[in-house]
Amino acid sequence: MQSLESDTTPTRQEKQHPGLKLALEIGPLLVFFFGNLRGEWLVQKFPALSALGGPLLVATGLFMAATVLSLVVSKIVFRHLPVMPFVSGIVVLIFGGLSIWLQDEVFIKMKPTIVNTLFGVTLLVGLALGKSLLGYVFNAAFQLTDEGWKKLTLRWGLFFLFLAVLNEVVWRNFSDAAWVNFKVWGTMPITIAFTLAQMPLIMKHSLEQPSEDGK
Repeated sequence: MQSLESDTTPTRQEKQHPGLKLALEIGPLLVFFFGNLRGEWLVQKFPALSALGGPLLVATGLFMAATVLSLVVSKIVFRHLPVMPFVSGIVVLIFGGLSIWLQDEVFIKMKPTIVNTLFGVTLLVGLALGKSLLGYVFNAAFQLTDEGWKKLTLRWGLFFLFLAVLNEVVWRNFSDAAWVNFKVWGTMPITIAFTLAQMPLIMKHSLEQPSEDGK
């Protein structure tokens, strides 16, 4: 299926517009942050938004719209939909829609928990069945030995579950503002730090790439 490819299989268009790709990935989160921060002001300027509910639900509605726009632009410009943002976007629409419909912010707060649990369980179950599923996502970025893929898959599976637990701790014990700040400014630095921490394993288990002349 050409429209749904791995996150690390860059198309020619993605190579030409890396800034746009980054903006499409983090843009919806920034819209969510701004919507929650200035929710009351937005309602004053655009009274129709009051139908969505409080500031967090206004932010949720804007988050959903920005997510759809991001996926549409990705499909048009880059000719494919990256797997993880696509799955996350579907969950955003389902849980965001439930939050607004039922006027219950719990659903959108649980979205990161559901997504990270889904990714984590999928990787770990696949590993238990003898499949290093992470290899299907990252094999365009680097080549590893079977042992390397197994170790990396295990680490990422556990990391996704860690993020799921961390999200539950934050939204259940802190204010809405603290949770939004964590979601926007906390999750990404943690993920980047974890990714960089995997470089020694990747270097250790990397396969040598054959030269173009086969030597």
